Amino acid sequence: MRKTPQIILIEEENYSLNNLFLKVKRFPSFLNFNINYLFYLIILKLKWGQFAWLLAKISSNNYQRLNVEYPKICKLICNNFNFSLYSLRGSEDLNNYSNPININYLDPNKQEFYQWLVGFTDGDGSFTISSLTLKNGKIKWSLFFKISQSNYNLRILYYIKKQLGYGTVQLEAKTTNADFRIRDNKIINKIIIPIFDSYPLLTNKYYDYIKFKKAYNILSDLNIDNEEKDKLLSILKKEKIPEEYISPAWEKINYLVKNTEDAKYVMNKQWIIGFTEAEGSFYIVKKSPSRLSHAFEITQKLDFVVLQSIAHILGISTIKKSTYNTVITTNSRAILNIIDYYKNTMKGMKALEYRIWARSFIKFKGNFNELYKIRSLVREVRLIRLDKNCKIKKD
Repeated sequence: MRKTPQIILIEEENYSLNNLFLKVKRFPSFLNFNINYLFYLIILKLKWGQFAWLLAKISSNNYQRLNVEYPKICKLICNNFNFSLYSLRGSEDLNNYSNPININYLDPNKQEFYQWLVGFTDGDGSFTISSLTLKNGKIKWSLFFKISQSNYNLRILYYIKKQLGYGTVQLEAKTTNADFRIRDNKIINKIIIPIFDSYPLLTNKYYDYIKFKKAYNILSDLNIDNEEKDKLLSILKKEKIPEEYISPAWEKINYLVKNTEDAKYVMNKQWIIGFTEAEGSFYIVKKSPSRLSHAFEITQKLDFVVLQSIAHILGISTIKKSTYNTVITTNSRAILNIIDYYKNTMKGMKALEYRIWARSFIKFKGNFNELYKIRSLVREVRLIRLDKNCKIKKD
């Protein structure tokens, strides 16, 4: 059974942080704790307008912006609430755990990195809810955010770790794979949730993220006992993504991309760069026994709307296949546009592949022998494997 939480009401005759005092009051147990109604009741108790306005806004989706503008006030409020704001939901419906009040704000100097990271995650990231049954019969639940790469691209994982300031990079034993992971729930709440709340995922991974976020909120809710948490998390973990699922980020254009303007309304350049580093290919393809051409391609099994948008922005074609979809071009004019679009943008080994590819187009377009050598060189580069110190592994 849920306990009725103690609600701390802030009352102040003079608008001054130094003179704030707290008065604890208990709401009647019969109240259905709806978060918006709760804040409405708090506002009625306040004697000054601006702080009341701030409280009301914190209960809306504008909390990130407000926390940047009023960090001291937001921190004071939330530090003095003796309960988790998202725990005030009255229903057992799992949907009640999808939108916590998170007061952490993002570094304003890293907005482009966050957008890039969301794109990269849409390509190669994952949100995992894991359970382990212990010898005593109890279930240990854990969450982790992960990005996987070949250790050929190990430096991109260290780049992500450096930018976030948290996480670990591990090389998988007996494989050529490496992972960046964050498993600490405090860091998930402090870093991961604010990023993906502020910049929504554009692929079906949005569904995985919402499940992941619900799981975090359940695990963090002090008003739910372990037995109930096990029940809720077990149900949540079994949820399957609906067929033809599309990220709600596309709702604002009615899930239809008609032109470049529609595409750019949802998708920004930093997201495209991140997604391309994860899923894109800059390569040289054999058109005939004596002809090699430069090609650019991004392939996906799902999320056709994502490829449509990329195609509109880059000015290239989208093709539907029986088992996958692709955005692809070998057109010389389109290749020139793509060279210009991605110039000096990428962070990992894809940046090296791009530079070789772009330079060879400018210098050797139409030269079969030179392009053949360059294609062979790139294939050799992709076979490079690194150790934990980012040095080339020696067999």
